[in-house]
Amino acid sequence: MSSHAFTVLFVGFLVVSLLVRFWLASRHIRHILAHANAVPEQFAGSIPLDAHRRAAAYTIAKTKFTLFIHLLNAAVLIGFTLLGGLQWLSAHAFDIFGPGYRYQLALVLAFALISGLIELPFDYFRQFVLEARFGFNRMTPALFVSDTLKSSVISLAIGLGLVWIVLILMDKSGGFWWLYAWIVWCAFQLMMLVIGPLFIAPLFNKFKPLEDESLKTRIENLMARIGFSASGLFVMDGSRRSAHGNAYFSGFGAAKRIVFFDTLLERLAPNEIEAVLAHELGHFKLKHIAKRIALMFAASLVFLALLGYLKTQAWFYTGLGVEPLLIGGSNNDAMALILFALVLPVFSFLLSPLTSLGSRKHEFEADAFAAQYTNSQDLVSALVKLYEDNASTLTPDPLHSAFYDSHPPATVRINRLLAAG
Repeated sequence: MSSHAFTVLFVGFLVVSLLVRFWLASRHIRHILAHANAVPEQFAGSIPLDAHRRAAAYTIAKTKFTLFIHLLNAAVLIGFTLLGGLQWLSAHAFDIFGPGYRYQLALVLAFALISGLIELPFDYFRQFVLEARFGFNRMTPALFVSDTLKSSVISLAIGLGLVWIVLILMDKSGGFWWLYAWIVWCAFQLMMLVIGPLFIAPLFNKFKPLEDESLKTRIENLMARIGFSASGLFVMDGSRRSAHGNAYFSGFGAAKRIVFFDTLLERLAPNEIEAVLAHELGHFKLKHIAKRIALMFAASLVFLALLGYLKTQAWFYTGLGVEPLLIGGSNNDAMALILFALVLPVFSFLLSPLTSLGSRKHEFEADAFAAQYTNSQDLVSALVKLYEDNASTLTPDPLHSAFYDSHPPATVRINRLLAAG
């Protein structure tokens, strides 16, 4: 392929992805506005019209903001590639450090820092303007700064270490470096499933053992019926940052733990909490987690094999506005990683509905699982409360939902649960 042909292909995919995003978003907004003044029949007795209108306004505001972020990301992508941003960074890093790993790590670090600085004001806007406008923000500016600094330090420390290992493999292990890198990547992901909940999450939130003995007994009985064991039941101070509520389990092997947001415990009754947890445990017992991990590993193998080919093709670099370095082939490896990470989402965007379809299938299965071990009406009432509290729209555009949403639309999900009950 010529560099010009690849440039045209890249720009074409980028334009198509933006057009599809804007078309779906406009459908979504029009559909929500058309149904904003009437609560769907299934929810008419439980969700007030004011709450329904608030959910519509919140969803529309998020959709418009997301569209702006997509435009910004597209502009940044073009700036880094075709307008010469990465070429400029590469030239300056090479002048300072010369050929070798220091140059490559400096290039990755500079790219990460610039990308983070570009995103920072919009993260602030999302938290302190958008979320605050609808009453969800509980984070202070000081906590925002603290979270940003801690997450940046952790990401850079872990990320640069992983990149350094991959660069060594790309340089030293021959044509099948991508296979060895894939093994390292899989091991890293499994390791993070263990150390993430135990060591990283406590740096951001406080986790204390569940103290409500009655609720604890109810949950332990549920786990015994299902055949699930955990290292502990914990309550997380999610209310420090947001009014949104959730429950989840994390970890791997002996490190599995069940975590409840304090906001969830405040809002739901014990039987509803049990039903929500039964749904989450359904994902584990039905091997949804294992299937997702296996799919992620398979996809990463394919992508790394593709990168193994692309990194040797001059048109891959020049077609994206970068002149590959001619002093030592390995000096292009960091640039290949960055370029691949930038363009992969552009070319894979149209596959999003397949991922969403699989996720929604798992959600239906987890709902059915929960209905076997708890009262389905309890899960329905819990979901209705969560839809209202989280201002989740009850009337998404069906096509937009099919393309993006990892969870089924509220009316479809509730109807299935009622039928199961």
